[in-house]
Amino acid sequence: MTTQEMQIAFEQAYGRKAEKMFFSPGRVNLIGEHTDYNGGCVFPCALSFGAWLLIAKNEEGVLRFHSLNMPQTYTIPISEIKPQADRAWCNYALGCIDIISRRHPEAKLESGYDLLYYGNVPAGAGLSSSAAMEVVTARAFTEEMAVSDRGGYPCGYTDEKAYRTELALIGQACEHEYAGVMCGVMDQFASAQGKKDHAIYLNCDTLEFEHVPVKLDGIKVVISNTHSPHHLDSGAYNDRVRQCHTAVEQISKVKPIKFLAELTPEDWEKVEGAITDPIAKKRARHVVGEVARTAEAVEALKKGDIKRFGELMTASHVSLRNDYEVTGKELDSLAEAAWQVEGVLGSRMTGGGFGGCTVSLVKDEAIDEFKRFVGAEYEKKTGIKADFYVAEIGDGVARLI
Repeated sequence: MTTQEMQIAFEQAYGRKAEKMFFSPGRVNLIGEHTDYNGGCVFPCALSFGAWLLIAKNEEGVLRFHSLNMPQTYTIPISEIKPQADRAWCNYALGCIDIISRRHPEAKLESGYDLLYYGNVPAGAGLSSSAAMEVVTARAFTEEMAVSDRGGYPCGYTDEKAYRTELALIGQACEHEYAGVMCGVMDQFASAQGKKDHAIYLNCDTLEFEHVPVKLDGIKVVISNTHSPHHLDSGAYNDRVRQCHTAVEQISKVKPIKFLAELTPEDWEKVEGAITDPIAKKRARHVVGEVARTAEAVEALKKGDIKRFGELMTASHVSLRNDYEVTGKELDSLAEAAWQVEGVLGSRMTGGGFGGCTVSLVKDEAIDEFKRFVGAEYEKKTGIKADFYVAEIGDGVARLI
């Protein structure tokens, strides 16, 4: 759908033109999975597809929500902003508006708004459609709710990086409070801080980050969609968070730590015996190994050693399958088929797991065979047809008009 078509859809929904339009991207994580809420580093990049938001003020004192992806519409008085029942999709927007006002008491919602959302991130694919919606809402309403005369950004920010980090934190808080998912900050951070043709090496504890050029001469990033939707709020994700907390508590009896990511592989050999819960031990082993793999993968990319980067991606999937147990039949079938294709340097699940997508590095000349073979193998094993996207790495959230 073009932006012009979105503007026409807004007029059809509300009988007038949109005043502003914003865009925020989805993301794919190249390596570093389930490390973010464990204080570790991740390596995501923003994608060229994501979520658009068109808005205009109204004089009725209500927020009207319309989506070109969802059939439900909502009308909510601005004096009654709170979580809506039945996992309403508007919660991802309402939460951001609520949290802006709490984080920035000077920010006031003084008008009603008509809102129209459209997203082309495949729903349930684990490519952060919810984070894109949160960040695009945070971008729009930090501007609408806060008049800044202290710099060029809303809420008094004079530094673009700091402002974009704040957008990510608003989105993460919304996920926690309005969706009930105790996620790390990676998804929202990538959507806010993305940079074209770069990935983000992010320390999720300190929020320090580096944009790293992604130079893949003759190689493409290919995303494979299982069409087996992941559900982070199904409970399994939050179970992993609790299991990691258990590991930290037990390790801290012999070596005080705040996060599992503080441990090196050498540290792990010394302290793993302190974990008496066998499930917590498996979860912790993945996190410690994944943090080390991610650091090595970033260095390999900087050196141009794409072969090693791909090997580490594959090792990441094996750990996520065996120790973190968040892959499942569909993701394993895609990854294992990809490993058999000549010209594939590495392949792994990406996102929270329990369905969603894999990400693979594929030589240009092997892409057609990759789609043919992996698609056939996957359908044979699961009865489901996969979709494939050759990804482009894009910029972070922006106002378009």
